[in-house]
Amino acid sequence: MSEVIATYRLFDQKGAFEKKAEGIALGLTIGSWTDLPILEQEQLKHHKGRVLSIRKTGIETAYGQEADIEIAYPAANFSADLPAILVTVFGKLSLDGAVRLIDLSFSEELASLFTGPKFGVEGIRALTGAYNRPLLMSIFKGVIGRDLAYMEEQLKAQIAGGIDIVKDDEILFDNPLTPFEERVKLGRQVIEQSEAKALYAVNLSGRTSELKEKARRGIELGASAYLFNVFAYGLDVLQELAEDPEIHVPIMAHPAVSGAFTSAPHHGFSTELMLGKLVRMAGADFTLFPSPYGSVALERSAALKTAEMALENSGHKQTFPVPSAGIHPGLVPVLYEDFGMDSIINAGGGVHGHPSGATGGGRAFRQAIDAVTAGRTLEQAAVKNEDLRLALDLWGTGK
Repeated sequence: MSEVIATYRLFDQKGAFEKKAEGIALGLTIGSWTDLPILEQEQLKHHKGRVLSIRKTGIETAYGQEADIEIAYPAANFSADLPAILVTVFGKLSLDGAVRLIDLSFSEELASLFTGPKFGVEGIRALTGAYNRPLLMSIFKGVIGRDLAYMEEQLKAQIAGGIDIVKDDEILFDNPLTPFEERVKLGRQVIEQSEAKALYAVNLSGRTSELKEKARRGIELGASAYLFNVFAYGLDVLQELAEDPEIHVPIMAHPAVSGAFTSAPHHGFSTELMLGKLVRMAGADFTLFPSPYGSVALERSAALKTAEMALENSGHKQTFPVPSAGIHPGLVPVLYEDFGMDSIINAGGGVHGHPSGATGGGRAFRQAIDAVTAGRTLEQAAVKNEDLRLALDLWGTGK
């Protein structure tokens, strides 16, 4: 049967979850059941939501007892698009106090209607030539109000440091000093001159109705990747971009705005569902999410689950997990232990704040990555690698 199964975390002072679960299953589908005549029950049975399981966690909260419930929704009830699915499983329910949507499982038939990433992990590795190690990404810093010459200087320094992917800051939009098209051309020119197999992810922004045409124009000018603030626009907009055959570059999903509906422990969506599973289904080749180590740290279990959902076996290509914020070279062993080979180490201040500048910062990260993948400690590697030694002196090691 083609359906989507929603897993909710419910809270109830009396622990009356059976009644509550059945009310959700009916309320989000046919509305009532026992009051219907037998003939109408027969006609509507293929549209009725079904409670599959109720599991009490044994945890008491300020909202009462906690339980995880699973409800199946027939695909006959909605069109095969994420907005319709999200409204079906969580639309008015999201307004009903303490309730959290923690996962969605799609039947094989339904999941096959979403094409997922164009490139995925293997495609990104092929584009960058980076195999058998985590990739390294850095961010433009302090470019608001600066001109193209300033961006060029930063981009050259980062690529010279051995960085695989450089991305715009998510708050860098089209502006007179650094227009979108000029940033694209600058990125192409610097990368070509360096002869590096690097990617530059330019921020794709503007009115929704103009995004496709803007993305196509950027590709004509040499864009190699796009950064996209998916949760400001919506998952369906990401899917439209990813499925367009003329937009044949990787797309990076940024988590900006997602905290508004994923951060509360008893309300909204789980981080791993939004930033792990659904951005992958919608077509993101990379997904950025807060690391467990920085000033805006995500709980470690949620960060690990997000990466797991981005990489787990499914009918879609894998999405590269990018744990971000608070990253410096001394954290590379922790990142490698937590997120493994198929991850991207993403740093801003950890690159630009290096005593030898962004080039030295990039080299320090690459030296740390080489050490960890070779089974050596950072302290051992720092003996013969000055850039890494300077980074460890400044930031230390571990969390």
